[in-house]
Amino acid sequence: MAGRIDVEGLRVKRGSFSLEVDKLSVEPREVFAILGETGAGKTVLLESIAGAFPFSAGHILLDGKDVETLPIQQRHLGIVYQDYALFPHMTVYENVAYGLRMNGCPPSEIDQRVGAVLELFSIERIAESYPGIISGGESQRVALSRALVLEPDILLLDEPFSALDPATKERLYATLRDVHERFDCTIVFVTHDFEEARRLADRVAVILGGRLCAVVPAAELFDQMHDAEVARFLGL
Repeated sequence: MAGRIDVEGLRVKRGSFSLEVDKLSVEPREVFAILGETGAGKTVLLESIAGAFPFSAGHILLDGKDVETLPIQQRHLGIVYQDYALFPHMTVYENVAYGLRMNGCPPSEIDQRVGAVLELFSIERIAESYPGIISGGESQRVALSRALVLEPDILLLDEPFSALDPATKERLYATLRDVHERFDCTIVFVTHDFEEARRLADRVAVILGGRLCAVVPAAELFDQMHDAEVARFLGL
């Protein structure tokens, strides 16, 4: 089954910051949370999985293939950033269609696939609107649509719910579960919210100060025996 991620001996330098992950595996179709404080390296790990920049050492394998040697179109992943990164000069429809156009899909297929994903997320009515005039919840669904219209094996989400009000957040929790079921993909999401990680994920990785400190089943996040640093972070 597609969607496996293996991290081996990873070292990433970003300015003065360094991320170290000796070994980490995410199973196909797993919902996996990366939990940690602000600045701990959560997004650096997420972007590393996406192959966004070179590594100082180590490898990340997507279904056994090194992400650094895979062309972008062969990585079969989608990424949604915290600020959604929608193109402001494009309509919602054009934003969602962008990746398909870059991949050379014929117009008829683009229209069918974009229409289907807009309907799935109930945003057909804003298809001709621009990002500057839609709500935060709508922007989140547009960003998810743009990623999922490519039918990725792996979906990467960078703090996808942090800027949303509680009611919208609850609705999108349900949307995420539906996405996982419908698209049958592996989901890796970054969060600093303990309860969010525990509710949504199968397993949780804890990253502190640029170092992977623990990987535990989400349901056992507060039940496991942790070292002093992780216990302090969790408030135990």
